[in-house]
Amino acid sequence: MNSYKPIIYVDADACPVKSEIVQTASRFQVPVRMIASYDHRLQPAEGVEIVQVDRSSQSVDLYIANHAAAGDIVVTADFGLACMVMGKRAIALSPRGEMYTEGNIDYLMERRHEGARRRRAGMRTKGPKAMSGEDADCFQQKLTKVLQNVQENYDV
Repeated sequence: MNSYKPIIYVDADACPVKSEIVQTASRFQVPVRMIASYDHRLQPAEGVEIVQVDRSSQSVDLYIANHAAAGDIVVTADFGLACMVMGKRAIALSPRGEMYTEGNIDYLMERRHEGARRRRAGMRTKGPKAMSGEDADCFQQKLTKVLQNVQENYDV
């Protein structure tokens, strides 16, 4: 068996499940790296490294894309970032617990493109629905399953 401990990278600027990530990662003794712009204040916690980057719109994404490796876990609502880290064989999860896969990422990217096209044309588009406690629970259950799977496949 391989001995590999993944890192959980968090696109933390607007991540609504930071506490769930920290709690779950702690149970599995997996390190967390929260990346946010200097505009956001993050609370330090045991097992969590906080990385602050400049406030340009792509700084967090570029940091994660440049540092995540195969087997790492990336939590992001950004489909473009999910696509980039999937290309590096990292696991990409949405804050609602949806796993980004080869089977759904093209559809999600097309939907994002269509929304941007509509907004440029002056049309209004709906944003995502508000996060609920049920969404946070779903995310935590999915992250737990992912970490259990990693632990079973590697000598973590």
